[in-house]
Amino acid sequence: MLADERRHRVLELVRLRGGFASLPELAKELQVSESTLRRDLEHLERSGVARRTRGGVLYTGSFPGLPHFQLREPAQWEKKRAIARAAASLIQNGDTLLLDGGSTTYELARVLVGRPLQVVTNSLPVANLFAANAFADLVLLGGIVYPRTGVALGPLANQALKQINVRRSLLSVAGINEQGFYNSNLLLVETERAMMQAADEVIVLADSTKFGHTSLAHLAPLKDVDRIVVDEELSPRWQERIRRAGVELVLAPLVDEPNEAKSESKPGN
Repeated sequence: MLADERRHRVLELVRLRGGFASLPELAKELQVSESTLRRDLEHLERSGVARRTRGGVLYTGSFPGLPHFQLREPAQWEKKRAIARAAASLIQNGDTLLLDGGSTTYELARVLVGRPLQVVTNSLPVANLFAANAFADLVLLGGIVYPRTGVALGPLANQALKQINVRRSLLSVAGINEQGFYNSNLLLVETERAMMQAADEVIVLADSTKFGHTSLAHLAPLKDVDRIVVDEELSPRWQERIRRAGVELVLAPLVDEPNEAKSESKPGN
């Protein structure tokens, strides 16, 4: 069996087993040594479709069939991945997190798979990543599922959020200007406001192309969040505006470096 064919088979087996498979069972099924399998897994991990963990491998590939993910721009996706790496460095093992259904928070979820966390989400793609993760506790919020992004919205989701408290809410947005944050769906904005209320700390994840733009619905003023994680291409003018709003700025390098982010504390901290 050629290497590419074998790697494709590895992913197929992991998906068929609900997103996780052990090294011994994969080696037995494929009739290869564990050392050969580990080399295949290193390749798959570099490709972003799998992650090695203690004793096995987790599937972390893209969730198929949703326009929001199919229409992504490759250039911006590198920024999203950089932001995800930087945001992951802010999260401690054992944290309780709320993740919304944005494309950047999905990239963050891919980085977090395999870590011991409590995850609350209204996103079917995010829940799919954590459902077979033995290290994470997963709470999936119900509601009306928006087919473009696969997120649950509306009164059911909002009511559930009133009963939840998390350490951090991590949200994606469609636009940011001087008046604050915007998203493209009125129901989504209502649910994200409930996510903000449920958290001790609110973190917005946004690539630099979102700044200076608006969308359909206003989510919140700049000052209502604790941190913004953005790629390092954010203009100095916008960096200064964020500082003046009293928000901590985390700049994510576009190259994967050991020191994942540069953080500027809020004034007075």
